[in-house]
Amino acid sequence: MASFLLFVIYIAFIGLGLPDSLFGTAWPAIYSDFALPISYGSFISSTVACGTIISSLTSTRLIHKLGTGKVTAFSTLLTAAALIGFSFSSNIWFMMLLAVPLGLGAGAIDVSLNNYVALHYSAKQMSFLHCFYGIGVSVSPYILSLVISGENGWRNGYRIAFLIQLAISILLFLSLPVWKKVSKAASITETPEEKTLTIRDTLRIPGVKSMCALFFLTCAIECSCSGWGSTYLVEYKNMTAEQAASVILFYFVGMALGRFLSGVIADRLHSWKIIALGEYVLGAAVLLLAVPGPAFLGAAAFFMIGLGNGPLFPNFNYLAPESFGQDVSASVISLQMASAYIGILFGPLLCGLLGQNLGMFIFPIYIICLFAAMVATTASARKLLKTTHR
Repeated sequence: MASFLLFVIYIAFIGLGLPDSLFGTAWPAIYSDFALPISYGSFISSTVACGTIISSLTSTRLIHKLGTGKVTAFSTLLTAAALIGFSFSSNIWFMMLLAVPLGLGAGAIDVSLNNYVALHYSAKQMSFLHCFYGIGVSVSPYILSLVISGENGWRNGYRIAFLIQLAISILLFLSLPVWKKVSKAASITETPEEKTLTIRDTLRIPGVKSMCALFFLTCAIECSCSGWGSTYLVEYKNMTAEQAASVILFYFVGMALGRFLSGVIADRLHSWKIIALGEYVLGAAVLLLAVPGPAFLGAAAFFMIGLGNGPLFPNFNYLAPESFGQDVSASVISLQMASAYIGILFGPLLCGLLGQNLGMFIFPIYIICLFAAMVATTASARKLLKTTHR
């Protein structure tokens, strides 16, 4: 029963990733259809991110009241409704309105499933969970590439994504009895009663602020590389736009591989050791990125950044119940998810501002600074958690 539920959770995480790469891939066609400036896309993506942050911070009480299964099912249905709405949009204002439920649904799914897997499954399953997110992120551009030249163009891409998301939502609603059975079995054997803490009370727990900072930093590195890596490669590694796009795809492959390998070795190594290995690889990668040389060095650096940074997010997440206790893990993870989305929102934004004003040569220096902050924060968090938590 628990294995079947894990399968359902994996499918739900494909649905979480599905909308994340769809808008960015479709935007060139959208702004052309609507006769908009290219920069207006940031209004929609920022609205989604803000909705996700708000949802991450407020969903703990909802999860405590309704349960993980219902919150995930309704939130997935909410994102499906937003996707079909996007496909019928005729202006940017309607898209911005739909971006609100899209962000709210995504945040609730992220918090509820990450907390559930951290509580009831192993570090291996947590790493594999985030591999399935990578599948969802990869599927959207592929779908769009098949239909964008057709009669309805990008709108058909959104409609196909809606059908997939609707099917996932139906699966989640049908699986609700399974959630109840598994939850009853878990309550008999292990899980203490959960506490719903305020944001202020959660931040007062020793180590929470450090872990939130780590989520901000790993996501800032991830999204700065995916958002600005191509520009850096074209301007400073003399690649063509097509070559740079291939390298960024290689970067995502490295990320997925890193999370897969993390799952493979999770039975042998503790999450902190996997995090240390990831940071060693990431450190070598960011230094390689700054080294002048042929284009293949840049490609290798991006692959290694994905490989090293990829395992960090799921392993940071898995540590929450162990570090802070199962009774408050949902409150902690909600803050961690909010911090992650703040990193997703502001990390690339700051990188872009620096690049615009100083030049994109600043890109590897920016990534090195984020990495240095990550290493220092990891050391501080690990030391603090060893002395203050069970």
